[in-house]
Amino acid sequence: MAPYILAIDQGTTSSRALVFDTDSQIKGIGQQDFTQYFPDNGWVEHDANEIWATTLASCRNALNRAGIAATDIACIGITNQRETTVVWDRSTGVPIANAIVWQDRRTSAFCEALREQGLAQTIQDKTGLLLDSYFSATKLRWLLEHVPGARAKANKGELAFGTIDCFLLWQLTGGRSHFTDATNASRTMLFNIHTQQWDQELLDLFEIPLGLLPEVKDCAADFGQCAPDLLGSAIPITGVLGDQQAAAFGQCCFSPGLAKSTYGTGCFLLLNTGAQPLASSTGLLTTIAYRLQGVPSYAIEGSIFMAGATMQWLRDGLHLLKDVAESAAMARATSAESSVYLVPAFTGLGAPYWDPAARGAIFGMTRDTGVKEIVTAALMSVCYQTKDLVLAIQQDGTKLTQLSVDGGMANNDFLMQRLADVLDCEVLRPAITETTALGAAYVAGLQAGLFESLPSISARWQLQHSFKPERSEAWRQQRYSGWLDAVQRTRVQ
Repeated sequence: MAPYILAIDQGTTSSRALVFDTDSQIKGIGQQDFTQYFPDNGWVEHDANEIWATTLASCRNALNRAGIAATDIACIGITNQRETTVVWDRSTGVPIANAIVWQDRRTSAFCEALREQGLAQTIQDKTGLLLDSYFSATKLRWLLEHVPGARAKANKGELAFGTIDCFLLWQLTGGRSHFTDATNASRTMLFNIHTQQWDQELLDLFEIPLGLLPEVKDCAADFGQCAPDLLGSAIPITGVLGDQQAAAFGQCCFSPGLAKSTYGTGCFLLLNTGAQPLASSTGLLTTIAYRLQGVPSYAIEGSIFMAGATMQWLRDGLHLLKDVAESAAMARATSAESSVYLVPAFTGLGAPYWDPAARGAIFGMTRDTGVKEIVTAALMSVCYQTKDLVLAIQQDGTKLTQLSVDGGMANNDFLMQRLADVLDCEVLRPAITETTALGAAYVAGLQAGLFESLPSISARWQLQHSFKPERSEAWRQQRYSGWLDAVQRTRVQ
C-alpha cells in the first residue's frame, strides 16, 4: 500500500494541504489564502466556491512539492473550520449564497429571543452547546429565510446543507458523498450528542428540513473516493475531523484529562473527558472529541474568537507590523509591567463570557505608549483569554497541570513563555506543530490501516520544547486582575 497521506486543512483564512509519510514527516505543503467578506457590522462571509478552488489548488501544489504522484497517496483526511455554514444546489453543487462564517454574529438577536423563551437549557442538554450564533443552526435558518426561494427548494429536497468538510466531500467526490463526521455534526446545534443523531425537536425549533442534512459517520470511515480527474487518482477519503478535534487527535489527547490549546485564527482549548460528557456550569462547551467504531469520546472546550486574527488585524488593518514574526522581538523590548491591555472583542467575546455585544478596546495607554506596547498587549491577550478558559475548567472540576500547544502562534517563544507564566503550568510544544493536519492524517490512516491503534499513534508524539513558569504569583495576579478589569469595561452595562 502507498505510504503517504494527503491531509486537507481548510481554515478560516487559508486552505492548506500537507503530504505526510507514515513517520509523521511532512513531505510537501500547499497553501492559498482566500477572501474575507464583512458585509455588515459583525457579519463574516466566505465564498465557498473560492474555498473549493483554493483547496484543490493546495492539494495539487502539495503533491507537486512532495514530488509524489496521486497514485502514491493511500488516503485523504479532511479537517476544517467548524460551524461555517454552506447551502448548495444538489443538481449543480453551486452554493445559493456566501457561506456564513463561524465568527458571524448576525443571528444574535434570534438567539436572544430563543433564550427569552426559555429554550437555552433544552438546547444545551441535547447538544452540549450554549445558545449562541457561533453555531450552525441559526446561520442555516437565516439562509433559508433570506435567500429568495431557498426555503421552498429546501422543502422539495433540492438543496443540501453542510459545514465545510461536507461541502468539500461533495466537491471531491463529484456529488456522490453527502456526509459529515460526528465532531462537525456536534457543532451545528442540531445534533444530539447523547443519541448520536440529528434531533427532530431541534430541527422543528429551527425550522430545518431533515432532508437538507448529511449522513453522520465516525471520524474514521469510508467517506467515498476523490474523483480521479481532480488529482490524478481515485484516492479513498477515510477521515474527517473538525479542526480543533483534529488538533487534539494530532496531540494524542486520547485519555481523560489530556488537554491541548490551538492558536490559529482563534484559540481553542479542548480537554478529553472520556466516555461520559461533562456538563459545564462555567460557559464552556461539551462536545465530541472523536467517534471511532460508533463509540464517542467526549471533551470540554473553551472557544476564543480572536488570537492570530488579532495579530493579522495589527498587520493588515493598522499596519503596525510588516510580519507577525516581528512581534516576539517587539514584546521582548517591552516592560513586563506594561499597563496596556488589548481586549480583542471584535466580534464579541467567546468563552466563558459569551457576550456578542462586547467590542474591542485598548486600555491603560499613556503618553509613552507606542507600537511595541500595543503589539505586546495583543500577544498577552492570548495568554489572558487562555487563563479565562483554564479557570473555568477548574471550576468545572478539572485542573490542568500541563498544556500541549499547537498552531502558528505556538512557534512564538515569547508568547509561549508568557503563557506558562500566566497559567502557572508547564506548556508543551511538540516537534510537529502542524497538529491539526496531522490529526486528519492520523484518523484517515487509522481507517486505511496505516496505523494499528491509538496507542501506536501516541508513541509517535515528540516534545520539541517545554516552557515552565518563571514569574511570581504576585506578578501573575496583578496582570490578570488588570485584564479582568479591561474585559469588564468592554461589556455593555
